[in-house]
Amino acid sequence: MYIWPMILQKWALIPLLLIGLIVTACEEIEEEKPWLQVERPEMLFTDTTLMDSYDKGVLAWKLKTAYLERWGDKEVVFVRPVLVDIYDSLGERTAFLRADSGRMDLKFTYVYAYGHVYALTPKGASVRSDSLIWNKGDNLVTTESYVRVVSEEGDVLQGRGFVSDAHMDNWRILSNVTGIFQDAARRLKEEDKSQAKEIETRDSAQAANPAPAPVAPQVKPAPQPASSASQAPVKPDSLKKSKDFANAAAKAAVAAEASADEPKPAATKVEMQLLKKIKERGDRAKAKPRDAE
Repeated sequence: MYIWPMILQKWALIPLLLIGLIVTACEEIEEEKPWLQVERPEMLFTDTTLMDSYDKGVLAWKLKTAYLERWGDKEVVFVRPVLVDIYDSLGERTAFLRADSGRMDLKFTYVYAYGHVYALTPKGASVRSDSLIWNKGDNLVTTESYVRVVSEEGDVLQGRGFVSDAHMDNWRILSNVTGIFQDAARRLKEEDKSQAKEIETRDSAQAANPAPAPVAPQVKPAPQPASSASQAPVKPDSLKKSKDFANAAAKAAVAAEASADEPKPAATKVEMQLLKKIKERGDRAKAKPRDAE
């Protein structure tokens, strides 16, 4: 009578043992998940952070943000939001720029602002776009996106592409420009009147002070060399004797050349004396013009 309950108890333990084995086997099959290392930024600031940029020792702009991060393998800094104040050469704030987010490199060679970008120029014009980028190389603020500008007079200009100097003082929209102008007719009339007044004032000033006639340059006569006649007067008698002697000498030279080839007899004593006298007379005739001079 007591044997059957003992047998039943043994058989009741078998299912429990099987369940234990199955559970143990399942636990051994399940592998532990590997530890995943999440990449974290190398530099992280979650408080107010200020960064300044200088141009030749003068403060150019100042950036303020509430969140800044930098990753280890990149030279890029991410910030949000972007609050930039732009200063002139005297250190006065002349413009500012606001955006949801931005990025820049550590050398400040560029600043890229994106997401609900809003800028105010020194003259009071407002600029809205989805992105703006400042490049240190050319010191320009540009974008290829759609842009909307409200001028200080209330005119609304919009188009695609935008270029401005770093101080947001001189800007232009590049393409597909459309606009709405406030009181366009009245402003055109005022501009025409202003131009007419300027022209009238200029003409009156020119009439009161006419420009002097151009004076032709004076040409000085070239100095001419003085002739021998103007330097010293020559007596007529001396000049006549000189001419006669020159003619006689020329004739004698021609006669001598003509008779050079002919054989000549030896000169006699009388002929030698005659030639000597002729030579002496010629020398005296040459000396007289020299004395007259």
